[in-house]
Amino acid sequence: MEAIEIIRSRTVVLAQANVDTDQIIPARFLTTTSRDGLGAHLFADHRFDAHGQPRADFVFNTAEAAGCQVLVAGHNFACGSSREHAPWALLDFGVRAVISTGIADIFRTNALRNGLLPVVVDDDFHKKLLASPGTEVEIDLRRGTVTLPDGAHAEFEIEPFARFCLLEGVDPLGYLLSKEPEIRHYEGERAWRP
Repeated sequence: MEAIEIIRSRTVVLAQANVDTDQIIPARFLTTTSRDGLGAHLFADHRFDAHGQPRADFVFNTAEAAGCQVLVAGHNFACGSSREHAPWALLDFGVRAVISTGIADIFRTNALRNGLLPVVVDDDFHKKLLASPGTEVEIDLRRGTVTLPDGAHAEFEIEPFARFCLLEGVDPLGYLLSKEPEIRHYEGERAWRP
C-alpha cells in the first residue's frame, strides 16, 4: 500500500448522488481476488456502450480526466453492497482520494483499509468543487485539510488509527505484523496459567 501524506491533483467530477458499488464495479467483474486490472472495469456500464466502445460523454473518458487522482463525487457515494473491489478498481484506475458530502460507511472502511482516502466535506465547499471540474486541489492528510488554489480550504476527519496506517502505507494486518517482535516478547514474558 502506498503511503499518503499529501495528494496534489486536478479533480474529476461525478456529481450524481447515490452512486452505488455496483456502478463503480459491476458484479460480473467480482470473480477475482486480485486488485490488478480492475481499473479497466471501473464504471464499466457508464464508460462503455453495449459494443464495448467508450462513451465520449462519460467524464472518465474525457481528456480532462486523464491523470486526475481526486474524484469529487455526489452525495452518498458508494452506497449499496460491500465489496473491496470498488476501492481496488478506483485505485487501479489511478484515483487516490474521493471527496463528497457523504460516503457510505462500508465503502469508507474498505477504502481506508486499502489505501484510498475518503474525504467528507461540507456542502458549501463541495459545491465549489462540483462547479470547478479539473481544479487543482491539495489534500493534506496529516493536517486533515483540502485546499483550493485560491486558498479556500475545508477540514475533514479521519479516525486516528486509519490516518496512521495511511501515512505509514500499511494496512491493519501489516501494522500487526510490524509488531511481531513486541508480541513475541510479551508472549515470552507472560506467565501462562491453564
